[in-house]
Amino acid sequence: MERHFTATAYIIKGPLVLLLFHAKLKKWLPPGGHIEANETPPEAARREVREETGLEIAFITDDHLVVNHWNATSFERPYQCLLENIPPHGNFPAHQHMDMVYLAKPCGGKELQEEVDKGHLRWFNLHEVEQLKEDQEIFCETKQTIRHIFNTINA
Repeated sequence: MERHFTATAYIIKGPLVLLLFHAKLKKWLPPGGHIEANETPPEAARREVREETGLEIAFITDDHLVVNHWNATSFERPYQCLLENIPPHGNFPAHQHMDMVYLAKPCGGKELQEEVDKGHLRWFNLHEVEQLKEDQEIFCETKQTIRHIFNTINA
């Protein structure tokens, strides 16, 4: 099965998480997408967030060791790594995404008002996320991840 590298970012602002309504999937998801050639996972996450939301982000990191030498430099470590099964769609066969999932907070830019006005970009609190129907409005792993974020990171 073909596999693609992707990067995703859960954007946290106090007790809120920013989600996008994915038109094709008809589900609420964090911003993210494919990692382009010669792009690191954190660069891809920043780019995808900027393109999809208009926001600039700073990662919330929990690195165990940061290296900064001429021959090796650390980059932000993902909060989570997922292997996601993507069903066939149109001319695209089923495949998998190897998703590098980051936590971030907004640090600049401005939300894309057009997406807010269409109801495709929205800040949710945990109670609102819990009200979304699993596998109809939100994937179960998305809800599980948001629960973990709010119950551990935002505790």
